[in-house]
Amino acid sequence: MELKIILVDDEQEILTLVRDYLSREGFSVLTAMNGTKGLQLIEREKPDLVLLDWMLPGISGLEICKHLRKTSTIPIIMLTAKSEEIDRVLGLEFGADDYIVKPFSLRELVARIKTVLRRCSGGVQENAAAAVLIRGDLSIDISGHKVLKRGQEILLTPTEFKILHLLATRPGTVYSRLQLLRQAMGEEYLYYERSIDTHISNLRKKLEGNPSEPKYVETVFGVGYRFGEEL
Repeated sequence: MELKIILVDDEQEILTLVRDYLSREGFSVLTAMNGTKGLQLIEREKPDLVLLDWMLPGISGLEICKHLRKTSTIPIIMLTAKSEEIDRVLGLEFGADDYIVKPFSLRELVARIKTVLRRCSGGVQENAAAAVLIRGDLSIDISGHKVLKRGQEILLTPTEFKILHLLATRPGTVYSRLQLLRQAMGEEYLYYERSIDTHISNLRKKLEGNPSEPKYVETVFGVGYRFGEEL
């Protein structure tokens, strides 16, 4: 079955080029040219992935991303002309799984899409006995890609889930930023080492009672991060 992608961009040339290329790659592609119609299309069609331009008429791509993250873990890749690190980090803070800076090659875009979709489907296999990890009051359902805290579901992006799973599998083990990037996001992201800090920050906001004093995802200064042993 074809995977469904929704592309929201206000440049007709980009819409046509990306839609035609992704269609040849085997994806089903729907498009919208402004934020309002894009959000309506996403909520109606429930796609497998969203390609979202940063600057859009009506509702901005960032606002759409923020809105979707209140109720959905759908993978989101931001398309942006902004190349400054602070802008890229802002997109991640709003819940995007990845970003690609314009102008981009269509081949690179497809590679990014496939990487994010693999991350979403789960790249770390567990045996049946470890299908659900229990860590304190967290329950991490590996096959279902769900996290519960005291029975209440916490919505995580695919990247956040992958990072949490990696850390929680071996409490107390310290992972460097590069190790987390390599295992949770892939080799092609090793040049974006600091982006892992944004994902960790988002995780803490969702998991921790007090993000400034985390008990789940701890910082080991000068080294990296670990999952707390004493829960």
